[in-house]
Amino acid sequence: MPRIWLLPAAAALLLVSSCAGGPAPAPPPSTTPTGPSGAALVVKIDNVAAARPQTGLGGADVVYVEPVEGGLTRIAAVYLGKLPSVVGPVRSARETDIDLLGQYGRPTLACSGSAPQLVPLLHKAGLDTGCQSAVPDAYFRDSSRQAPHDLYVHPDKLPKGSGTVTPEPTGTAPPGGTPTTKRHEQVANVGFDFEWSDQKWSISMDNKPLTTTDGGQVAAATVIVERVTTRAGTVPGDVAGNPSPVAVTVGSGQATVLRDGQSFQATWSRSAATDATIFADSAGRAVPAAEGPLWILLEPVA
Repeated sequence: MPRIWLLPAAAALLLVSSCAGGPAPAPPPSTTPTGPSGAALVVKIDNVAAARPQTGLGGADVVYVEPVEGGLTRIAAVYLGKLPSVVGPVRSARETDIDLLGQYGRPTLACSGSAPQLVPLLHKAGLDTGCQSAVPDAYFRDSSRQAPHDLYVHPDKLPKGSGTVTPEPTGTAPPGGTPTTKRHEQVANVGFDFEWSDQKWSISMDNKPLTTTDGGQVAAATVIVERVTTRAGTVPGDVAGNPSPVAVTVGSGQATVLRDGQSFQATWSRSAATDATIFADSAGRAVPAAEGPLWILLEPVA
């Protein structure tokens, strides 16, 4: 589970260059722990219609949905335990990742590259050791897919992340939840639907069940809608002139937590990029996540 402490509290970029670094491959079983001290692996996964169904997404411990240019979204899938044998399609890093992933120590970030303006920022944050240019042998192209939606990674061939990830507390939901079996949310131009059934939230995107090539419909135990502002970033935009938004994940705002067939209105707060995000209800009570996969939607607000 992620380092998000739930404690009380009052379309694509021009990929001209990519990350740098050297490989330190892990052993090659189909699944393997991410490493000692809870070191994290994060894979940037394509999320446009042409990229679906994805591979390995159902095995993520935490999934962040990020707004990107042109009203599209991209996924940052965080793996803290076992690794799928293949994950993808893999796409490029975004400036949002730098602050967002600071709470996972110095994770390995698997990505196809980045805009040149981001290279020094990713290097400073230690997020450049798992990119395609740094570990080319870990990546392959799937001939059945069209570029740029054809790049995949073998996670067991990537270097290990470092730093300690504090697991998210889980526990009983507080009182005051609203019974909820269906919920629709919009992240940029992408619609998400969550339906509570069989003790999980089944996930659909753009009115279609979200499935993977290595599993059935993707589901989560907890869904958090974290409402964030966006700002202009270092990268001016994509080749079509669409600005590339940066989701602001340090600060505070409103949130909704979905778990156990209920919804809870909450606030989120985070004082620094290296800190965990804190979620609490209006009475200052923790809203802990349920045991199991967690999805967090970074939903832009005006």
